[in-house]
Amino acid sequence: MSVLASFTDGALPALELPLYVIIILAAVAFLTSAFSAIVGMGGGIILLGTMLLFLDPFVVIPVHGAIQMVSNASRATVQRKHLAWSLIWRYSILLLPCGLIAIQFVVYVPQEILKAFIGLFVLLATWRPKWLLVGTRPQAINANRRFILLGGVVGFLNILVGAVGPFIAPFFLNMDFSRQTIVGTKAACQTAGHLVKILLYGIVGFAFLTYLPLFAVMVPMVLLGTWVGSRLLEKVSDVSFVWLFKTVLTLVAAWLIVSTIILAA
Repeated sequence: MSVLASFTDGALPALELPLYVIIILAAVAFLTSAFSAIVGMGGGIILLGTMLLFLDPFVVIPVHGAIQMVSNASRATVQRKHLAWSLIWRYSILLLPCGLIAIQFVVYVPQEILKAFIGLFVLLATWRPKWLLVGTRPQAINANRRFILLGGVVGFLNILVGAVGPFIAPFFLNMDFSRQTIVGTKAACQTAGHLVKILLYGIVGFAFLTYLPLFAVMVPMVLLGTWVGSRLLEKVSDVSFVWLFKTVLTLVAAWLIVSTIILAA
């Protein structure tokens, strides 16, 4: 039995979840998917937090990853005409190698510390981007290198934290992308990350089939949410989108930091 499997032995199988829990998770899956289709991120971490109320953390990360892979893939498909493929494939280069390193430490790293770090990074990258060199208008070659390194960092963090959308979001600001390109390209990058996560968790012994009933309920809801949110995105102006994007980033980052402080108190 793998180390990960030993941690999930006592977790509640999807078939034993109360009906009201399944209904709540399905509703949140729809709402967060629609929200992410409009803003480009934020929904995944809200869904993650909701799932943590009912499921074991070592179950939530891979199950959430599978659901979010569908959610992100559907957004990328809707915006397929606007994708920046040159960034997507560069972002994907280091996902698997760095994920292979991270999976060795998944049961040992304090997740709250990592979440607080991500929250602080998001705040700085959103409001003081020059401090981190992620918000200046880079030359194309610098942007390409930046996304290769970003994929490596995310490949590691994605295994340990579960929802790193806010971490990569600031890298899409100030790159002269339309709101459709931001939402679609970011979704495609995250789809690749979640795919690697599912692969690695499966290799170390996570029983995804145990949660098939939960997938059967939540996956259609995230697809419906993407359909609704994508149509609302067309009604949002570029200026309003950037304002909303930064506002959500700030709120998510603040939540990550404050929740860590509360738990540590």
